[in-house]
Amino acid sequence: MFKDILNYSLLGNEIIQYGMALSFFIGGVIAIKILEAVVLIRIKKWAKKTEAFIDDILIRNIEKSAIPLLFLGILYYSIHAYLKLSPRTERAVYTIAVGVGAFLLVRTASSLIRRAIEKYWEKKHPAEAEGERRSIRGISSFINLIVWVIGIIFTLDNLGFQISAVVAGLGIGGVAVALAAQTILGDLFNYFVILFDQPFKVGDFIVIDTKMGFVDKIGIKTTRIHSLTGEQLIFSNTDLTNSRIHNYQKMEKRRIEFKFGVIYQTEPETLEKIPVVLKEIIESIPDAEFDRAHFYNFGDSSLDFRAVYFIKNSEYISYMNTQQTINLALIRAFRDMGVDFAYPTRTIFIEK
Repeated sequence: MFKDILNYSLLGNEIIQYGMALSFFIGGVIAIKILEAVVLIRIKKWAKKTEAFIDDILIRNIEKSAIPLLFLGILYYSIHAYLKLSPRTERAVYTIAVGVGAFLLVRTASSLIRRAIEKYWEKKHPAEAEGERRSIRGISSFINLIVWVIGIIFTLDNLGFQISAVVAGLGIGGVAVALAAQTILGDLFNYFVILFDQPFKVGDFIVIDTKMGFVDKIGIKTTRIHSLTGEQLIFSNTDLTNSRIHNYQKMEKRRIEFKFGVIYQTEPETLEKIPVVLKEIIESIPDAEFDRAHFYNFGDSSLDFRAVYFIKNSEYISYMNTQQTINLALIRAFRDMGVDFAYPTRTIFIEK
């Protein structure tokens, strides 16, 4: 009687065949669980000892996708090897297996690429602003979309769908869209140029031609700058990459050159003292670094001096405060020395 039960046919397969398929599946599940408990735990311990981030990403994706993929493979092989299915059922099982398997593989590839990009960016730019992090997440999402589109196309191709005509149509349509939106696409590509080449970033003070201000936001099409006069300036990314940009945030120290003149009646001995006095004034300021000062020119109505010094930071307000301190100290020193600043004058000689 037990033999009759085993030989009983259900949906075209005997009970013993269902039992063999189930036994194989259970054995495969046990083997995968043992593999996960023994090998994966050891790999996790090893990964904790390393400083590289790629092994942590791989282990996370193995747990998330590779293990379910093994379960799927065991299930599909159990059904395919031990059970006889109708062509329609066989096709349905194959389609489901390929679809689920492709989903897991594409998800793994997408997660690996996205996490690798984000981790690499965090490692190279640990102190970037939140706007920069949002930008890199936007790029990783864009790459993620491309991976999913490619994965879906290959999956449909493996399932027997004729996608060559669809791909050709997408290619022609893509060319048409590119021609119609070449300005937008140009700004998009230049967005990537700005993001990866980093001529400036959010928070930098930049000057473009006669416009200047702090970078507020770097968008996919436009970059927004908060000007010193209060309004917001909006530039297309293409305009920015084609322009000469002065980025003052990259400046480690500021070089300042200024000029002044004294009257022609000043004595030569006093003229010799002026560069020395100027050097003493600049060296007395903590953030200032004296470079040179010279009497360099005979002007129309003045004896001209030129001085150069450095400020050891890039802050504009620091530059203005330092220059003001120098100017006031120079006025006091000239008053003590009896030196007068020159101003435009004209002397007329009249013959009798």
